[in-house]
Amino acid sequence: MKKLLLTQRADTPHLVGNGFPVRSIFTYNDLANTISPFLLMDYIGPTEFSPSKSSERRGVGEHPHRGFETVTIMFSGEVEHRDSSGGGGIIRSGDVQWMTAGSGVVHEEFHGKEISEKGGAFHGLQLWVNLPAKDKMTKPKYQGIKKESIPVVELPNDAGTVRVIAGSYLGAQGPASTFTPINLWDITLKAEKLVEFKVPAGHTAAVFVASGSVEAGEGKVIEDAELAVLSRDKETFTLKARQAAKVLFLGGEVINEPIFGYGPFVMNSGAEIAQAMKDYEAGKMGVLERLEGSD
Repeated sequence: MKKLLLTQRADTPHLVGNGFPVRSIFTYNDLANTISPFLLMDYIGPTEFSPSKSSERRGVGEHPHRGFETVTIMFSGEVEHRDSSGGGGIIRSGDVQWMTAGSGVVHEEFHGKEISEKGGAFHGLQLWVNLPAKDKMTKPKYQGIKKESIPVVELPNDAGTVRVIAGSYLGAQGPASTFTPINLWDITLKAEKLVEFKVPAGHTAAVFVASGSVEAGEGKVIEDAELAVLSRDKETFTLKARQAAKVLFLGGEVINEPIFGYGPFVMNSGAEIAQAMKDYEAGKMGVLERLEGSD
């Protein structure tokens, strides 16, 4: 059985742009090597936005990325994305956006029109997923994954469900295309239920509690908005819901390469970071097309 190595949480939120209240659970400056291939997790909300008649959109204006992928999972609310590679769309409750920045993109993320005008619940998270050195300069791409395409597997003993976003669970294959082996599961557990999970030994294994609380490892209680990192040895671990809970499982093959991060870029050396900055300033990561009617 896997052992619980550490837990981590962040209770002080900060605002990204003017529309994303987040708590940075981990970043490439602290747990990136421990939790490889995952580089960062920003936990969004949960919060409630009021209706707005303002023409100013809530969100984050154009900014660049290189060397990794962003994965946005919406539990409630909606986010509209577009990028310089031509990717984009709206992800709503239950949907997932998987953007490969690769060699470099410029993108923006705003609230969707409906939640901007009508307001409502806003809850989700964004992960940054590392790319191995051989793929860091791959061509950018965008995967807009609708909830209808994400398989839902019933857990044994009526304990809940698993939505398989990436990788596989009990024969169900997730729709996300990944560069290295990754299991990303959105788990819903019913109160007082105990479930045993099996994952590849040697891979990273971590659970994040988005709501409720669970017992993991040797009975350690993991509360709402808390991450638990498990040992890489062994294949099995258990989760017991103390109350109804939503849990994200993060697992994957470790990328044993240097990590150099600076702002929106994550590469393998300082020289590559410097080059990324030069390329962005020179417009080599593309530009966003001006929207009709914008100034």
